[in-house]
Amino acid sequence: MTANTIGQKRGTSCGWNKYENNPVLGGEHGTCFDLSVLKDNGVYKMYFSWRPKQSIALSESLDGINWSEPIIVLGPRETKKGWEDELNRPVVVRRNDEYHMWYTGQYKAGQPDGHSWIFYATSPDGIEWTRRSLEPVLTFEEPWEKVAVMCPHVIWDESSALWKMWYSGGEQYEPNAIGYATSKDGLQWNKLSTNPIFECDPNVAWEQHKVAGCQVVKIDGWYFMFYIGYYNEHYAQVGLARSKNGVDDWERHIHNPIIAPDEGAWDGDACYKPYAIFDGQRWVLWYNGRRGAPEQIGVAFHEGKDLGFSERLSANNR
Repeated sequence: MTANTIGQKRGTSCGWNKYENNPVLGGEHGTCFDLSVLKDNGVYKMYFSWRPKQSIALSESLDGINWSEPIIVLGPRETKKGWEDELNRPVVVRRNDEYHMWYTGQYKAGQPDGHSWIFYATSPDGIEWTRRSLEPVLTFEEPWEKVAVMCPHVIWDESSALWKMWYSGGEQYEPNAIGYATSKDGLQWNKLSTNPIFECDPNVAWEQHKVAGCQVVKIDGWYFMFYIGYYNEHYAQVGLARSKNGVDDWERHIHNPIIAPDEGAWDGDACYKPYAIFDGQRWVLWYNGRRGAPEQIGVAFHEGKDLGFSERLSANNR
């Protein structure tokens, strides 16, 4: 990994390698961004934000690289408050033969005077979706959440019989920090009183501005958080942290950022919204990148399960 400035790293670190023929989705489809992937009966299903359609789309793949023509699975809905003028930033979980989606509804997407909320839908097949509530299941209420909550990532925790959500809150163009909430039914959520649980470290240049857009994976007794770190409003990179309980005592990876823009490449200005799956042999991580205005989706790989955290170094890296 190289750097133009201290906070603008380039390339990858700690065993991560970008696919040489990135991007894997975008191009003729226009801006494709902020995604969620699940492996379902041997098929990768990517639910992603399709900006030209203001909708959430689905594409499928056998290898995580070559993707089918996208189809829209959930589109805008007219409301007096503009709650769902544009839909984006989904997370999809399959549980008990039902698909669950939490997603972001936006009024004036990407504009400072806009707002964002989180909604919930379910599906029997992952294609036909039914909204479980016509009102948001999570909205901005606390001072740190400012005018927007978005980017939900949700897992089902069998041991506590709870849905657990990590979400981003703050400004509308790019949110500022990450909060946490739990639910028994996916509809009624209880936010942690000590939110936000994860904020930028102003003493670490690459993420000095903001952190947002996380995915959390629970594996081997750890919660691993893949997240976006912002050097400034326009230059973003992907980092990694871990926690024993998914709430506090987050240990940042000593080699952060793990994925950063490559100068002059399709992702030369920013790397956003990671989503990683361990397939039994290696980690596969999709993210959206940008050079100029259009965003496209690429993929990176990490051989083996070990993500390179060191117990010996942890005390100095919190």
